[in-house]
Amino acid sequence: MRNLQVNGERLWASLMELARIGATPKGGVCRLAASDLDGEARRLFIRWCEEAGCTVAVDRIGNIFARRPGRNPALPPVMTGSHLDTQPTGGRFDGAYGVLAGLEIVRTLNDLGYETEAPVEIVAWTNEEGSRFSPAMVGSGVFAGVFALEGALATRDNNAPELSLGAELERIGFAGPERVAGREVAAYFEAHIEQGPILEAAGKPVGIVTGAQGQRWYEITVTGQEAHAGPTPMPRRKDALVGAARMIDAVNRIGHAHAPHACATVGFVQVSPNSRNTIPGRVFFTVDFRHPEDAVLTQMDRELRAACAEAAASQRLELAVEEFWYFPPTAFDPALVGAVRDAATAQGYPHQDIVSGAGHDAVYMARVAPTAMVFVPCVGGISHNEIEDAKPADLTAGCNVLLNAVLHVAEA
Repeated sequence: MRNLQVNGERLWASLMELARIGATPKGGVCRLAASDLDGEARRLFIRWCEEAGCTVAVDRIGNIFARRPGRNPALPPVMTGSHLDTQPTGGRFDGAYGVLAGLEIVRTLNDLGYETEAPVEIVAWTNEEGSRFSPAMVGSGVFAGVFALEGALATRDNNAPELSLGAELERIGFAGPERVAGREVAAYFEAHIEQGPILEAAGKPVGIVTGAQGQRWYEITVTGQEAHAGPTPMPRRKDALVGAARMIDAVNRIGHAHAPHACATVGFVQVSPNSRNTIPGRVFFTVDFRHPEDAVLTQMDRELRAACAEAAASQRLELAVEEFWYFPPTAFDPALVGAVRDAATAQGYPHQDIVSGAGHDAVYMARVAPTAMVFVPCVGGISHNEIEDAKPADLTAGCNVLLNAVLHVAEA
């Protein structure tokens, strides 16, 4: 390990400048995938990369690749990055930190006049969050062959179904010409805020991410019968919301039953007709299950289906439970995880191994290239929130570790 250091002040300044695009009154960021603001952030990133001497390419799903050449252009690049899109009430660091940490690595190498053997490539993936176009991690998923390109481009806006991801990418100028598959990658690193409380509670500035939890996402539709809230006796009702409420409570109970590692969340609910004096006739809601063991996820799946069937039967309701998205627990490459650990040790940073509770583009990249992640703490463990925060010293520490881990592979 060369023990090189990045310019932490420059990294912080770039993060704050990027955060102005889509800034919210509470200090967060709303920069939804393929929106005008996403396009503005992408253009700023590209300008910075070109100023740093990188060659920029955009593929058909909108992924951006910025390459700093190496001594041997025949070698596949060592890639690092994350995403620029955010949640509707997102923070300044989720995704953006990983992209700009990659940019800071390139800037630091330029400052030092350091030429790597292999090229170093920064990537900004499309639609990682999945908040506007579901599911999540679409850009990296198409790159890894998990999703078909045409199907991904046809994905509809969750709140404006007349809009597609492909059309919106074209509208903002990021339906690129490059084909998505076939780009060779020597290794992939991703730096990210933890989005949980473990590192902060332990007083560790660096997390060595050994893998990511598996996830199952569901879309559940409960259908009853709309009726007047006044004249309809209680025993005669087919109240879809009552049934859905029992199902939602069951989701929470399933999460607690598989503690401490399980997570179970209902984050999206639509009630129809959503009128105060009409019995709800239809409810649509989503379920998000996570666990580091696939066998437990399978058990949670069985419990969810049984609980939903029981609740529907109790209210004489129709039920449709569809698994919308699934990926199994992912273990990252031991050699690359070791390179991250060695870099943290060489820098003298206290660190610990950690499993990611969130999904990241690294999960899909692990299917096509050796992959590892670097975590840094976020204040209070809070993310997907406008008050999301991180300490400049921790962000610098993570970027220093990332730099030296990338160099370890780029010089191998």
